[in-house]
Amino acid sequence: MQTQRKEVATAGLSRFFATVYGYMTLALAISGITAFYAAQSPFILNLVLGNPFGFIALFLVEIFLVMKLASNGNKLRSVGSSIVGFIAFSIVNGILLSSIFIIYPLGDIAAAFMITAGTFAGMSIFGFVTKKDMTGLGGHLRSALIGLIIATLVNGFILRSGPGELILSYITVLIFVGLTAYDTQKLKQIYFHYSDSQSLGAIAISGALSLYLDFINIFLAVLRIFGGGRN
Repeated sequence: MQTQRKEVATAGLSRFFATVYGYMTLALAISGITAFYAAQSPFILNLVLGNPFGFIALFLVEIFLVMKLASNGNKLRSVGSSIVGFIAFSIVNGILLSSIFIIYPLGDIAAAFMITAGTFAGMSIFGFVTKKDMTGLGGHLRSALIGLIIATLVNGFILRSGPGELILSYITVLIFVGLTAYDTQKLKQIYFHYSDSQSLGAIAISGALSLYLDFINIFLAVLRIFGGGRN
């Protein structure tokens, strides 16, 4: 009987993570396609690159959607609104990312994506299979992330140094590589806590959002490293 329950739980966990990675892959595809086609539009490029108010407005919309999706997951709300919000977030983020097709060669973008995909997969597998509790590490990583944000602002608005940008890119990779493993393990723990719930869909989407953000931040940092720290 215990063996049967374990098999059922394992099968359910596999389906849950397949759903999470499915949503994440869909979001990455939407963002990538949106970014590529937005880079061909003078209107959108002017909105993102030539108009600080347009950029800020899109960024605020993105922050709102992130908070809404996280809230939906925490409150076990229906999956329908979360799917719509996640697609909207993916499109908005794709528009904000459109400038990479102007700044970087396609070869660098493709290479950075492949490196990110391999690194992400390895760390996500590690977070899934490890028996070590990473709760404490997660707290340290989030504290390091706050420090990174402050350092990035200082470097961008005060120092404006290429080498500083490059160093921050390496630190970004390390932080989000760790967060990938941490977020994966946290999702596993969340699944077992809510495995009897009928609202795992919203949790799966909020989990996909966390992993999506880890992936995108690693990708952008690797891309900056390829570009020698250029903005």
